[in-house]
Amino acid sequence: MVWDVIHGRDPRDVAVEEWGGIAYGLAACDAALADDWELVPIIKVGEDLAHHARKWMRTLRRLAPDAAPIEVPYPNNRVELRYIDAERRSEVLHGSVPPWTWPALAPLLRDIDALYINFISGFEMDLATAHLVRQNFRGPIYADLHSLLLGIDASGRRTPQRMSNVDSWCRCFDFVQVNEEELALMAPDGFALAAMALSQGVRCLVVTLGSRGLVYFAESGFDKLEDLHIAAPHAPGGAIRTALVNAERVEASGAGDPTGCGDVWGATCFARLVTGDSLDAAMRAAIHAAARNVVHRGATSLAPFLRGELSPT
Repeated sequence: MVWDVIHGRDPRDVAVEEWGGIAYGLAACDAALADDWELVPIIKVGEDLAHHARKWMRTLRRLAPDAAPIEVPYPNNRVELRYIDAERRSEVLHGSVPPWTWPALAPLLRDIDALYINFISGFEMDLATAHLVRQNFRGPIYADLHSLLLGIDASGRRTPQRMSNVDSWCRCFDFVQVNEEELALMAPDGFALAAMALSQGVRCLVVTLGSRGLVYFAESGFDKLEDLHIAAPHAPGGAIRTALVNAERVEASGAGDPTGCGDVWGATCFARLVTGDSLDAAMRAAIHAAARNVVHRGATSLAPFLRGELSPT
């Protein structure tokens, strides 16, 4: 989990402090999952914020009864965000929550049916651990690569960096989500990345475009999660289905708040897929949830807001 300090988002220029990152994904999953699904966060939190993390997590309606963040004896990750404009920002990361290893992850995955991975720090696991997750976990895996494409300097400032072993990373996941800037660090264009990713076993690649919506590339025969049981071709040159999905128009007072929109989109899309939606229906639900997120500030009370139980704050 990550604690955000956000500058430049509030028109009064007041810094805002709150849970960020995966909290948006958890809230979106909580709002989008059907009644017969439970949410099991497999998340580390530093000892300085462990109590607050447990308290926040207990607000989730779909949380499994025995689920809780795992406290580690290190300072929690904190990110200072400074918005340049509505969609661009700088990030400085501090904290030392250690990455996951396969021996630590293995027992936690035994009763899991579907796995959503979001690289919030970029250091959650290395490539070798990701391969072991893929080899030993038989359910669907969705990955938002996000901070895997951010380097870090001595001061903690995050800067875009090219990804090495793109094909090996793609081999670990059924669904891959990146944004436009991240795509440019992985391949010359969307079709080049899609051809490579789908040849490695990815069934759907999503590229988010901010206020312009998203473009996706999927196997021609993939429409529902049950189609994952059909063997992937694992060969370049196969048929790819692609489409541009426009964002919903947002009616927000002021400029709105784009923080967490990508996390809300991905978590909602995967949650709707595991509950049986088609790919197109899941994406439409995710577009609507991301648009709703723009008119809500922060991850606190986001789940009930996405369910339509609260008015904008």
